Amino acid sequence: MRKRVRVRGRFLDTRPLRGSRSFRGLWIGTSVSQLGGQIANVAVLAQVWDLTGSPVGTGAIGLATGLPMVLFGLLGGTLADTVDRRAVVRATTAGQLLAAAGLCAQALADNRDVLLLLVLVGLGTSCGALGAPARRTFPVRLLPDDQVAAGLALTSVSFQAAMLAGPAAAGLIIAHWDLPAAYAAQAVAMAVSMLAMIRLPALRPEGTGAEGGRRRPERGGRRIVLRRPVLWGSMATDLSATLLAMPVALFPLVNEIRFGGNPQTLGLFLSAVAVGGITAGLLSGTVTRRRRGGLVQLSAAGVWGLALACFGLTGQLWPALGCLAVAGAADTVSVVTRSALVQRETPDAYRGRVSSVEHVIGVAGPELGNFRGGLLASATSVSFSLVFGGLSAVLAIAALAATNAPLRAYRTRSAAAKPTAPGGRRRGGDHRPGLLIRLQP
Repeated sequence: MRKRVRVRGRFLDTRPLRGSRSFRGLWIGTSVSQLGGQIANVAVLAQVWDLTGSPVGTGAIGLATGLPMVLFGLLGGTLADTVDRRAVVRATTAGQLLAAAGLCAQALADNRDVLLLLVLVGLGTSCGALGAPARRTFPVRLLPDDQVAAGLALTSVSFQAAMLAGPAAAGLIIAHWDLPAAYAAQAVAMAVSMLAMIRLPALRPEGTGAEGGRRRPERGGRRIVLRRPVLWGSMATDLSATLLAMPVALFPLVNEIRFGGNPQTLGLFLSAVAVGGITAGLLSGTVTRRRRGGLVQLSAAGVWGLALACFGLTGQLWPALGCLAVAGAADTVSVVTRSALVQRETPDAYRGRVSSVEHVIGVAGPELGNFRGGLLASATSVSFSLVFGGLSAVLAIAALAATNAPLRAYRTRSAAAKPTAPGGRRRGGDHRPGLLIRLQP
C-alpha cells in the first residue's frame, strides 16, 4: 500500500479536479479557451500574411498583442484588488468573446483591411490582459494550500496540450472550412469559458465587505515585491532565465544552418519544447508535493539554461530535440513552482497587483530575450548566442541562489502562519494554511 501511494505521487496530482467543483469548472473552461486561442493565433497569422505578404505585417501582430498585455496587465492588477475578481474575469471574458465574434464576422465578410484585423486582435488581447491578474489568483482561493501547486500544474499541462494540438487543429480547420471556421472555434471556446466563469463563487479581495462594493486598495501593492526577498527573488529567477536564454527567435536560423531549412524540422523544435512541458506536467506530482519550492524553481531554471546551452552545441537532430524537451520540462517545473510560491506568499489584498507584475515579467521577459538572442547571433553566431545565453542564465541564477537565502530556504508546511501584510496585519478571511519562511540558510 505504501509503495502504491509513493508511485502515484510521482504522477500528475489530480486532487484539485476531484476535490473542488469550482476549480474543475475553471480548469475545463480555461483549457478550452486556450485551445481556441491557439487556433485563432494561427488563423490571424495566416490572414495577415495573406493580406500583406510581408514579415513586417506579421511582426505587427506582436505589437498588437505585446503592448496591450503590458499596459492592461498592470491596470488589471489594481482592478483585481479593488472589486470582485470573479466579476472582473466575467467582464473581460465577455470582451474576448465579442472580439472573437468580430474576427469571425470580418472573415465572413472577406475583410481586406489589415488594420481592422489588428484592432480586433488588440481588443481581445486587452480584455485578456485586463483579467489575467484576477484569474491568476483563483487557484489559491479555490484550493487548499497543499493543492495550489498541483492545480497550477494541471493548468500548465492543459496549456502545453493546447500548444501541441491547437496549431494542428487550426491547419485542418482552415484547410477544410477556411478562416471563418477557425475564428468561430475560438468564439465557441470563449463561450464555454464564460459559462465556467458564471458558475464560480464570488472572489472578493480580502477586506471587501459582504456587499461586494468597491474599496480602496491597500497601499504598497506592487512595492511589496521589492520588500519580500522570496517574491523578488522568484520573479528575478524567471526573468534571468527568459531574458538571457530564450531560444525561439533563433530556431529558424538553427534550422537553416544545421538542418537545411526544412519547415517540418522547425515545427519539431517547438513540438519538442511542448512535449517536454507536457511530460513534466504529467509527472508533476514529483515536484508539487515538495516543500522546498524556492530550491525547486532555482534548480529547474538552471537546468533550462544548461539544456539550451547544449542545444547550441549539438548538430544532430535527435540530441537537439532531446535538449529542447529537457528545456521545456524544466520551464514547466519552474513556472509551476514560481506561480504557486508567488500566490501563496502574497497577502490576498495585494495578490492582484503582485500578479500583474508577475504577468508583465512573464510577457516581457521572453520577448526581450528573443530580441537579445537575435541581436547577439547577428553580431557573432547562432551557436555563440545560444551557448553564451544559456550559461549566462545559469550563472545569474546561481548568483541569485547564493545571495537570496530566504528564497533558497523557502519551504511550505501544512500548519504554518499566514503571510502578513506590510505593517504586521495578518490576512483575514482565508483560513487555509499559509507558509513559513525560513530566513536562515
